[in-house]
Amino acid sequence: AMIARNKTILATAVAALAMVSQGVLAQSHEAVLDVSKPTKGAPIQSTMYGIFFEDINYGADGGLYADMIKNRSFEFPQSLMGWQTFGNVEVRTEGAPFERNPHYVRLTQIGHRDKRTGLQNEGFFGIDADKDKEYRFSVWARSVDGGDAKIRVEMADLSSMRETQAIAGADVVIGSKEWKKYTVVLKAKEAMRKGVLRIFLRGNNAVDLEHISLFPTDTWKGRENGLRKDLCQALADAHPGIFRFPGGCIVEGTDLATRYQWKNSVGPVENRPLNENRWHYTFEHRYFPDYYQSYGLGFYEFFELSEDIGAEPLPVLSVGLACQFQNKDVNAHVAATKEALAPYIQDALDLIEFANGGTDTKWGKLRADMGHAKPFNMKFIAIGNEQWDALYPERLKFFIEAIRKAHPEIKIVGSSGPDSEGAKFDYLWPEMKKLGADIVDEHFYRPESWFLSQGNRYDNYDRKGPKVFAGEYACHGKGKKWNHFNASLLEAAFMTGLERNADVVHMATPAPLFAHVEGWQWRPDQIWYDNTRCVRTTSYFVQQLYAMNKGTNVLKLTMNNKAIAGNGDQDGLFASAVYDAADGTYVVKVVNTSDKEQDFSLQFKGLAKKKTVSSYKVTSLHADKDEAENTLDRPDRVLPKTIDGNKVGDSKVSLKLAPKTFYVYRFEVK
Repeated sequence: AMIARNKTILATAVAALAMVSQGVLAQSHEAVLDVSKPTKGAPIQSTMYGIFFEDINYGADGGLYADMIKNRSFEFPQSLMGWQTFGNVEVRTEGAPFERNPHYVRLTQIGHRDKRTGLQNEGFFGIDADKDKEYRFSVWARSVDGGDAKIRVEMADLSSMRETQAIAGADVVIGSKEWKKYTVVLKAKEAMRKGVLRIFLRGNNAVDLEHISLFPTDTWKGRENGLRKDLCQALADAHPGIFRFPGGCIVEGTDLATRYQWKNSVGPVENRPLNENRWHYTFEHRYFPDYYQSYGLGFYEFFELSEDIGAEPLPVLSVGLACQFQNKDVNAHVAATKEALAPYIQDALDLIEFANGGTDTKWGKLRADMGHAKPFNMKFIAIGNEQWDALYPERLKFFIEAIRKAHPEIKIVGSSGPDSEGAKFDYLWPEMKKLGADIVDEHFYRPESWFLSQGNRYDNYDRKGPKVFAGEYACHGKGKKWNHFNASLLEAAFMTGLERNADVVHMATPAPLFAHVEGWQWRPDQIWYDNTRCVRTTSYFVQQLYAMNKGTNVLKLTMNNKAIAGNGDQDGLFASAVYDAADGTYVVKVVNTSDKEQDFSLQFKGLAKKKTVSSYKVTSLHADKDEAENTLDRPDRVLPKTIDGNKVGDSKVSLKLAPKTFYVYRFEVK
């Protein structure tokens, strides 16, 4: 009997070894999905996934804002930066048409038949045009002596080997001594890269020119003061639920005088004053001395675009503190005294009126005069960005009191500072609770190790306190602080924890959003572009997949009775699950961050009698190399792929997870 028993043990061991050698006994990951009460799970906010715009990396002028002319009103500190002049060109201010943009140029003939007077603009990293596309040139102008004057406007390709440099041109007659706006449409006969806009004075009569613009006619929604159509389409395709604007550190400014002031960004575009961009002098190693804000993309355009793409607008306003990173010593240029906060608080109240007020109010009437009589129905406002220490809550207190009194319906977003943990973070969270902020904005630009360790971050947050806004985050690869697939994959893994805790996490927006390939200062970014093309990164597609599959209610998904959050015994797996009441499907997101294929089984617990999982679709995002990324020349290098899964007919589904892959499964139950 003993010999027979030993033979049995030996045979079992040999069989087991054979199964291991064939991979049959690879680690089994058996997950349980509780679907017994799918609509009872925590509701997922419509604002859960969204976008954050800041004018960094030439995000506005030279980016989303479609005007192709740099320093169009001659208001840069060096009045002719971006311009070359020839002949008799003079910068003047007497009798300017726009109070807040007082500079203009006067063109006078040089007095010889073969000499020329005029100027040309270099645009943002050149002026680009596509063949057969149309471009709208406009200028405010007057004839100096009252008689008809004429200018010749051309889009010129300086590197052209054709007989003429001009790819498009037109004459404009200036027929009045009064300032008027003149417009002409130019059609490009050829494609042009890194060209210029050139203006010649024709005839003997002098002219004054101000606010010189050049837009593609094919802007987003065809608007004259328009935005780039391809970039707006990328935002719309991301299906954002929230849109945070305009920053970020530019809200604060390097000093209070150069903070972003929303009132300067509305009204007639010709009279919006120039602002200094806090980013233009931040990085000596990536320095752009011509980086300013025309405010052409302002708060009205922000609210309008939010409405276009179905996102709730989330404006951010100054709390009366300039950037603390840039200012070690607190002084009047950095921190408004508590007694001097009244205009800052009034700015917040007036913005609510601009967004939501009736046309019988001062700021509501301005909104209507700009073309939007109907209120924008703004629900949120953020005060302050990455401020810290007592300076911040001491000032925020007065904003919260004033907004609560005047507009109790508005939800107020406070901040936990620049860090994801540590002294500043630990100080500010209790302060936000004490002040009664509705939502707290957390920021984290962190390496791979941080994202791999944070799957359970929100599991133990106070459910009765303020809600969470993950307002700025990105995985910064160690030694690889640029866009690459593995960083995007780890963001996807981290986001399973956001989704699993949707009862406390109400918003999330990665950052930065935009970057010009020739004007970037910070990376990684969601969308890259040059003057005519854009590319959506793998990080963008991660965000898009979450937004398009966010569902309506959180479902409990566990493995060995624990959340699947990359814990030590979970082999690098992260997962979350939601129910989508819109179509009755169950959505499971799984991220295999390991470099091995893994088995994954999913048991549907609590299915009604006679119901089984019938079928599913699966969308995957995978790159053969961790460093892989989409580029302008190869925009489809890494794309999501959707296929039909196997028929199931059971309450259990067995899946294979490829290495380094993000999956979104949609299961149907019948």
